[in-house]
Amino acid sequence: MSALHLTCPMDENILTKLKAGDRVLISGTIYTARDAAHKRMSESLQRGEELPFDISGQTIYYVGPTPAKPGQVIGSAGPTTSGRMDKYTPSLLDRGLKGMIGKGYRSQEVIDSMVKNKAVYFSAIGGSGALIARTIQSMEVIAYEDLGPEAIYKLEVKDFPAVVIIDCNGNDWYEIGKQQFNRKANL
Repeated sequence: MSALHLTCPMDENILTKLKAGDRVLISGTIYTARDAAHKRMSESLQRGEELPFDISGQTIYYVGPTPAKPGQVIGSAGPTTSGRMDKYTPSLLDRGLKGMIGKGYRSQEVIDSMVKNKAVYFSAIGGSGALIARTIQSMEVIAYEDLGPEAIYKLEVKDFPAVVIIDCNGNDWYEIGKQQFNRKANL
């Protein structure tokens, strides 16, 4: 099966058609945020303040990019473990976040919030940060510059490769894979 082309910001009607296991190529604007930026966004929301960007329909990539070498837009930009953002994620989903890109498992609370808010979790291939960096066309710090690589960056991407891990219905590709393996192992 060939990869599906998606454009960010994400349209909920398109997201609801994605299934766990679908391969996608993402183009458009995505934002980066890791632990420290998520903590600050959460604190801002608790104080009744606005987020540093309009999160509605947006996708956050869990990455702390390395410095760019001369002539590059960005250094290595591989995904970080998504579970570290789980305690902050439901409040962002409630405010319109539609996509997350990272690696690893998500908590049941996040999956339930994704179903409720019609959002999707994508995985990028860990260990391929240099390859992924080639899909990033531009990069701009938009908030929390003092956090260095953990600042929030606005990225323009073209054909960023990912896989739908958890779809809008809560289907989890990791769990599906385990079940398929166990069925084959028990034959």
